[in-house]
Amino acid sequence: MDFRGQRILCLGDVMLDRFQYGRIDRISPEAPVPVVRMVDSRAMLGGAGNVARNIVSLGGEAVLVGVVGEDAAGREVAALIAASPGLVDANVRSATRPTIAKTRIIAGHQHVVRLDEEVTAPVSEADAAAARARVSAMLPGCRALVVSDYAKGLLSADVVAHAIAEARRLGLPVLVDPKREDFGFYRGATVLTPNLREFRAAARARLGEAPLETDAEMAAAAHALIGEAGAEAILVTRSEKGMLLVEAGGGVHSVPAHAREVFDVSGAGDTVIAVVALAVASGQALPRAMRIANAAAGVVVGKLGTATLDEAELAAAVEADAGEDAEVAGKVAASAGQAMAVVEGWRRRGLEVGFTNGCFDILHRGHVTMLQAARAKCDRLVVALNTDDSVSRLKGPGRPVNALEDRQAVIAALRSVDLVLSFAEDTPLDLITRLGPDVLFKGADYTEDQVVGGEVVRARGGRVALIELVPGRSTTNIIARSRAMAG
Repeated sequence: MDFRGQRILCLGDVMLDRFQYGRIDRISPEAPVPVVRMVDSRAMLGGAGNVARNIVSLGGEAVLVGVVGEDAAGREVAALIAASPGLVDANVRSATRPTIAKTRIIAGHQHVVRLDEEVTAPVSEADAAAARARVSAMLPGCRALVVSDYAKGLLSADVVAHAIAEARRLGLPVLVDPKREDFGFYRGATVLTPNLREFRAAARARLGEAPLETDAEMAAAAHALIGEAGAEAILVTRSEKGMLLVEAGGGVHSVPAHAREVFDVSGAGDTVIAVVALAVASGQALPRAMRIANAAAGVVVGKLGTATLDEAELAAAVEADAGEDAEVAGKVAASAGQAMAVVEGWRRRGLEVGFTNGCFDILHRGHVTMLQAARAKCDRLVVALNTDDSVSRLKGPGRPVNALEDRQAVIAALRSVDLVLSFAEDTPLDLITRLGPDVLFKGADYTEDQVVGGEVVRARGGRVALIELVPGRSTTNIIARSRAMAG
């Protein structure tokens, strides 16, 4: 979870969040309302600005693109950005639009009232054009794009489409916190992170009044919305129910909430998308990124205001919430694209990546020994499994004995394995070409010239390594003995 050097562009509605803290001692004699005796006040970046704050507080770098006015609140926003190391001010200064400001009056940890100063009509074409130009200029050199939509007028169809197209042209993941019911508005995004209310509104707009209570019902709706948005995944934040991640490839993952004590949920969604963006940019698979973000959310809701957390707090929260099941699930990539992001993150850290493949139908000593030996010869080991249809074509109609999901879980549980994914073709040549491993491992029952993908790896400066096998151990033999014993 080293997020240093991960530069994220945050595009969206920038706000100034003011918090006035006090206590209530009496009711006003002028009207039946409480009198709040003010004790303290704070101001901080809100909206897309809070996403950026979370990124830099965790060691990353953030470029903030929004629209602020040429007013006192706008100058306060600029001062807050200038006082935040790692945060780059790329905001558009508008001569015609005020800065969005929200003032919350809080007494005894309870919100008494919120005062909003804002204009939510679309920004001028000149301001929108300036925002598009800032995105084009600042996005190169970034590792991801976050689009933080608060429906305050900046994120028109042209601005969103331009930003997503620019990110995709650069091969960057795009994470969107949506506010519109039409998820197709964000077409081309990698991940959408709606809260439960936003997800249900989008699902019902698309599917009608279908039930959305169980994980299975929500997953079915999410798959429809993923198709509409052309996205890879939807991550639904569900407050006390935790998070649900649904991937285009069929993977469904959930985690329970981990808040120890809830004081203020303001900005928790900003923390989630910031952490997911950092995790994905640094090479984490989405299920693992979700678990890290869930741990982070559990920390910030225990603080007052639009809070952030630092690297030490996040590390402690992840360690406290980690369990064997979470670690195993976090190793499974749902697509080649996710695996490529993980491998690229490893490569940026100077790690040597190994690759091997097979059916791994019934795990036995030969498999375990081979994987241990391979992992000892590289820094990270990727294992690619044939899908069920692919196994049937290679091994016959009675195979596999264990379905892909089970085979992935078993292989991911091995300490020697760092990442697991699947391929539907008869050979992993396309996968090897896309991932570009440094070392390609195969059993010593092959020769180097027989190893699929060997030429591709060697052409990139890598090598092929043959691993000695344990004699007499194979899934075919195990099945044959089982059938003989059964009579």
